[in-house]
Amino acid sequence: MTSPTAAPGRRPTRSAVDTRARILAAATAEFAERGLAGGRVDRIAAAADANKERIYAYFGSKEGLFDEAVRAIIGELLDLVPFDALDLPGYAVRLYDFTLSHPNLVRLGLWYSLERPSSLEDLPQAKASTARKVEALVAAQRVGAVSDSIDPQRLIPLLLGMAQGGILLGPTPVDADEVTGRREALRVAVARLIEPDG
Repeated sequence: MTSPTAAPGRRPTRSAVDTRARILAAATAEFAERGLAGGRVDRIAAAADANKERIYAYFGSKEGLFDEAVRAIIGELLDLVPFDALDLPGYAVRLYDFTLSHPNLVRLGLWYSLERPSSLEDLPQAKASTARKVEALVAAQRVGAVSDSIDPQRLIPLLLGMAQGGILLGPTPVDADEVTGRREALRVAVARLIEPDG
């Protein structure tokens, strides 16, 4: 993306690229913790070591910065954990581990869903990611590896809720035995959920 301060047809300077990256990193942390309504541009500017005018020049508004922060991480949030329709219990556990190690990314996605209802799934990357997962689930159901009693479009949010809900809605487990116990409980629960009939 070209900096608004760059001359037409010229690439932004390295300094502008670095400043923009620092602003996005600071915005991700700020909005993940406080959401759009609670996030403050002055705190983002201070954390990014940038002035507020740069933020408005690059992103137009706080809302524009919030949207861009989500767009910048959406691919990582949705697809960093490889989806495996033939091993949904393993996928759910890997998603759980990702959530433990990247709570800010997941929290930012949740804030976006709250602040922009139905908008997260409307983002092109989200639509493409969901379509790939649905296609893989349909194929897994067709060969009898996954129960066809739950529509794939409904199964995906169920898996996300099971893998992430306990971490995001309650205290983060710190005891290694508790983490292991939760991972195993999740594996068993997902295996039972998708177990083929008969």
